[in-house]
Amino acid sequence: MKQNASLLRSTFFVNALLYMKIDLLLTKATSLCVLFILLGAGDVTAQNFNTIPGAPEMLFSDTSRLGRPFAKDPQVVWFRGRYLMYYSIPGPGGSPSPIANWAIGIAESHDLTNWQKIGEVLPGGEWEKNGLAAPSAIVIDNLLHLFYQSYGNWNQDAICHACSEDGIHFIRDETNPIFRPKGEWTSGRAIDAEIFKMDDKFLLYYATRDPSMKIQMYGVAAAPAGTDFSRSEWKQLTDYPIVKPEYPWEETCIEGASLIKQGDWLYMFYAGAYNNRPQQIGVARSKDGIVWEKLSNKPFLENGDPGSWNYSESGHPCIFRDRDNRTWLFYQGNNDNGNTWYISKVEVFWSENGPYLIH
Repeated sequence: MKQNASLLRSTFFVNALLYMKIDLLLTKATSLCVLFILLGAGDVTAQNFNTIPGAPEMLFSDTSRLGRPFAKDPQVVWFRGRYLMYYSIPGPGGSPSPIANWAIGIAESHDLTNWQKIGEVLPGGEWEKNGLAAPSAIVIDNLLHLFYQSYGNWNQDAICHACSEDGIHFIRDETNPIFRPKGEWTSGRAIDAEIFKMDDKFLLYYATRDPSMKIQMYGVAAAPAGTDFSRSEWKQLTDYPIVKPEYPWEETCIEGASLIKQGDWLYMFYAGAYNNRPQQIGVARSKDGIVWEKLSNKPFLENGDPGSWNYSESGHPCIFRDRDNRTWLFYQGNNDNGNTWYISKVEVFWSENGPYLIH
């Protein structure tokens, strides 16, 4: 990857937090200041809330920003001897705008159920000044590559990229943002990235909206194997949506795509409908990553019954295959129309017809 030289400027502790301020020196003698937060081992602002009556075994959230549980958009990987989960967190309480200063939380686990927050990735540079969110991660040659969206820029939001040797400290791609779609079919917005390696190329899936900014749908771009993921490497593969809302439960939104290969098929787990409508999870499959067929006109994972923790939605999936080949679907939910947000998981099983759940 094309990387900027980095200079560690200062380190100090505040209330068991280690703040590390890193200046990334750009090629044109400008500097980009990025703030990372490393949390002490005793941090309790992000934890398992499975003691709530009726809660599943894993029910994770983060209270550090608002003083109430709020964690969205999970992404899970195995990296350097432990599981890492990246997730979206809102701006701190008292922010001038509800869309300002969103960031990415980092938690680790050794069993996929109990999670401890270990850090944050905060906004850095002009493009991210309003926030960043919705992470996707892939490990390549002992480097963790994080793809994420800028936040709070409406139709100008775009996909960015950074990489890390430890999963906590990231170096931004100097060409950020690396991708926004073009064409009459799209508003130019790109959010909810999903990165997937297929044969001799990397596929970058992104949610975009139509020019009216009403209908959310998916497109795809590609970069060759051996890419550094910089902006010039990406080629938009279609001038039309590859997955769009069709069924009543999907309303006007498809977002939060997450991919896995099973047998000869690629499977896309996606969120249908905007948040709390309720949002629910569907599945589509493809041979080539471009032409997709949905498996059902009904959700694969529905929102919960009244009174359950996920009554308002079961959304924004992350499909994860563990080292023992078991498959887990991580997803977000709440039961108060979005005042709080939690992350949970459910095991996914496979047959010749595709994925299924055991209730």
